[in-house]
Amino acid sequence: MHTLPIRQHIVDRVIARRGRLHLHERLDPARTALVVIDMQPTFVAPGSPAEVPESRSIVGNINTLARMLRRRGGLVAWVTHANLPVGQGSDWSGFYDHFVAADVRARTIEANAPRPASEALWQGMEPAPGDVHLAKNRYSALAHGSSGLERVLRSAGITHLLIAGTKTNICCESTGRDAMMLDFFPIMVADCLAALSDEEHRAALETFVQNFGDVREVSEIEGLMA
Repeated sequence: MHTLPIRQHIVDRVIARRGRLHLHERLDPARTALVVIDMQPTFVAPGSPAEVPESRSIVGNINTLARMLRRRGGLVAWVTHANLPVGQGSDWSGFYDHFVAADVRARTIEANAPRPASEALWQGMEPAPGDVHLAKNRYSALAHGSSGLERVLRSAGITHLLIAGTKTNICCESTGRDAMMLDFFPIMVADCLAALSDEEHRAALETFVQNFGDVREVSEIEGLMA
């Protein structure tokens, strides 16, 4: 699990700009959703084409946070990445044709093929009845046309999002940024997020806390909902 803290000069900058570090000191569970991003074999399984080894270390924390929120009446949404095959490629050719090496392209497209909800998640995740399962086809689950997440959140009266999953600095950060710009209040849950390195993880959180939302840990979230 990543342990590098946000650096003090970033904390000082945030406090100087808005007068406090954290935007929210209380969370209403009924208006809060845990959005778990890409905890699926493509990214979690050893040897997978887009493996993020650190993602296996956050499985327990994500499951704990999901149980915590469910008990209090909140929403849990599991979002996995899936792209439809189109000819010899996929419906995201801009990514697969230019950002993925030819020798792993076919494996990656196959790994990200659409699957039933019962098969989409990594085996260690613990979804429960009443949870929402969605597929996205871009980094951000809230990018236009990527998924039905925004409609689900609006319909449920959700205002605050707890962002978890992998990668911290790619799909999780992209979703969190878009959430803020759609007038949700996103919180990146630091010990429920994984990147390819401590430095990338911290850099994403340091950018996020300055301009897009809060950064908290699981133990703090429980206190906010008490």
